[in-house]
Amino acid sequence: MKTDKILLDHGSGGKIAHRLIADMLIPNFDNPILSQLDDGAVFDMGEQRLAFSTDTYVVDPIFFPGGCIGDLAINGTVNDLAMCGSTPLYLSTGLIIEEGFLIKDLEKILNMMRIAAHKAGVQVVTGDTKVVPKGAADKIFINTSGLGVISEQVNISSHRACIGDKIILSGSIADHGMAILTQREGLAFESTIQSDTAPLNRMVKRMLATYQDIHVLRDPTRGGVATALNEIAIQSSVGICVFEEKIPLNDNVAGI
Repeated sequence: MKTDKILLDHGSGGKIAHRLIADMLIPNFDNPILSQLDDGAVFDMGEQRLAFSTDTYVVDPIFFPGGCIGDLAINGTVNDLAMCGSTPLYLSTGLIIEEGFLIKDLEKILNMMRIAAHKAGVQVVTGDTKVVPKGAADKIFINTSGLGVISEQVNISSHRACIGDKIILSGSIADHGMAILTQREGLAFESTIQSDTAPLNRMVKRMLATYQDIHVLRDPTRGGVATALNEIAIQSSVGICVFEEKIPLNDNVAGI
């Protein structure tokens, strides 16, 4: 798809988003760390192996069943670091707030961020706040960046998928996306669909304690499972066979 303007699809995680990264971002900033295109950057600093990641959250509505933009931002960066096989330690947060935003809503978001950071065992150690004129942003945007440490025995990357590997899903698919969609469109159902936003670092830690030679981890947020598997297949130059009947899907989500 060729266009002279940025479209919403450029942020979807699909093919057009991939082309934006490949055609514009990579050529301008290309280096061996960035070209890995994992959920976070992995690099050595002295004798320490580190993971670094950043993400920006723009979600509507900002409050939804099971969470809000605040704990989503904390969990998202914690999970990106965990997908590198690291132990997340420190986060930063940047807030872009629209003029007129309710103080009580900001307090609620910050409180949920605090609770999420505590659950994940990380600290928010620095940050920034900007206020823009009314109409220049949609309520509030949040950026979180994070730093984690990686054990020397761990080597996880989207380039390491091998023939014979098995794909394991940690839960049912599309819960978060459908929770957002139903709230945004004002759809009502007999049972509420809950977002499954959660920190995954403790789960990954238990996995690595059991078996350290895990090849790939991926948090399939933007673009979902299909996009994540396509990215892994391309980066590792392997094919992936998906058995649709084995993909866990909640009945309420399936109904939508």
